[in-house]
Amino acid sequence: MLLNLTILPGDGIGPEVTEQAVLVLQAVADAFEHETRLQRKHIGGAALAAVNDPLPPDTIKACLSSSAVLLGAVGSPAFDHYPNHLRPEAGLLRLRRELGAYANLRPAVLFPALEDCSPLRPEVVRGTDLMIVRELLGGLYFGEPRSISEAAPTDRVAINTMRYSESEIQRIARVGFDLAMRRRRKLLSVDKANVLECSRLWREVVARVGKEYPEVKLSHQYVDSAAMSLVQNPAEFDVVLTENMFGDILSDQAGGIVGSLGLLASASIGGPVGLYEPVHGSAPTIAGKSIANPLGAILSVALMMRHSFRLETEAECIERAVSSVLDRGWRTADLAPKGKATASTQQMGIEVVKAIRAHAGVRQTSAESMA
Repeated sequence: MLLNLTILPGDGIGPEVTEQAVLVLQAVADAFEHETRLQRKHIGGAALAAVNDPLPPDTIKACLSSSAVLLGAVGSPAFDHYPNHLRPEAGLLRLRRELGAYANLRPAVLFPALEDCSPLRPEVVRGTDLMIVRELLGGLYFGEPRSISEAAPTDRVAINTMRYSESEIQRIARVGFDLAMRRRRKLLSVDKANVLECSRLWREVVARVGKEYPEVKLSHQYVDSAAMSLVQNPAEFDVVLTENMFGDILSDQAGGIVGSLGLLASASIGGPVGLYEPVHGSAPTIAGKSIANPLGAILSVALMMRHSFRLETEAECIERAVSSVLDRGWRTADLAPKGKATASTQQMGIEVVKAIRAHAGVRQTSAESMA
């Protein structure tokens, strides 16, 4: 199979973690005899520095002509004073819209070797394996009108609009229920229906869609209560369905629960081209120090194999490789106990590649023996 990708290294630690993810991608492609076609483009602060546009037209064109897009990270304090439409994050929001990526999948899995990295007791966090399904193109992040009024300089007024249509809720709900059917058949819909009209519509529509999936146990919970439950009983969660901002917040919380935000991958799907990126930001304070955790970016490649290319075996190969590397004690700085030796970004990537090659060798030997 041809794996035709656009690579957007982005800002801060983005290029560092993306480099390791690409090496893993190539190792998997070689092991399973796939062809790769990669093109690299600018986004965010890197694009602003190059052409004064956080999402240049040639980047959009390249992404739309690909089968999938791998993104590093976007954001830099150097551009904080820029107007909203020229900030690095504006490029990311535009990219999501251009790709039609309305469904953001954010798995949070506790690897057994990392029980000691969670701030929660091992018996509480053990077995955590949840999927947050975040609506990605609506809500406060995209709603209009939005503004900061300059009419009264001593008492300015800022406006953001939370907006959802019935059709937007229906389509993301079906993604959540379809995933639940392939997992443990439990779906929690998170909202704030006691105070928000958007959430009342959300709850009504999700409940209606849920009737199409009688095998899935549907429940509803307010976001503040869900945040508390996520800390108290994380292993009880299966699929969490929620709107844009709530999903953004809860997925970061889930990252802390399983040990580090650096472990979390994401897939943004729904349109013709999927977008894959680690959940963490650009982390400019550690950029260039070779201490960033590349596993979120690497696991994003696994999600790409699964959701864009329907290559489940390849996806599982990457996930098993990451797990085996952690089992052998390799840790980047965010995962290592204080005072313990740590692996660099590059070392962690190399170890995952080695594990993939070792697994592929076992797979080939087994196939040969069967022949």
